[in-house]
Amino acid sequence: MEVVQPIRDKDKIAEIKDILKRQSLRDWFMFVAGINTGLRISDLLKLKVSDVKDRTHITLKEAKTGKEKRFKINSAFAKSIEYYIKGKDYDALLFPSRKGDKPISRVQAYRILNKVADTVGLEEIGCHTLRKTFGYHFYQKKKDVAMLQEIFNHSAPSVTLRYIGINQDVMDEALDDFSL
Repeated sequence: MEVVQPIRDKDKIAEIKDILKRQSLRDWFMFVAGINTGLRISDLLKLKVSDVKDRTHITLKEAKTGKEKRFKINSAFAKSIEYYIKGKDYDALLFPSRKGDKPISRVQAYRILNKVADTVGLEEIGCHTLRKTFGYHFYQKKKDVAMLQEIFNHSAPSVTLRYIGINQDVMDEALDDFSL
């Protein structure tokens, strides 16, 4: 399994949003939902309109852990939800596949993300990139690893910092001005 990175550059995030929005509203919303909730792609793809419409929180049972998860929908994300679900049936999938009545697959989500990453010149991108991007920017803004550890349900702060790439950033910075 390849290591994937968060998208650290907010300009790249904006560029990706623009490209995806022109290409496909579904793909744009998948990206926006992923980077604003930090949910695993397997949980994200199963969501329906009814899970987000007129809600203050997303509530679900995590596929990986089997634990209940309740996540606040912030005002900016709420506007994206409103825009995306306009005219959609209450029971409709948020990320429907063009093939049948199922959500897009994790493989398709990976393809979407990799294609747009290539377009904007990013490497080491995968399905976990959305979750890691959320975590990275949450940490940069709040500097609260304990809260992020709780959100991600990680066992230790060190796991969280490694997961979102902060440890790598610190090591890279330390090595920038080191030479023999």
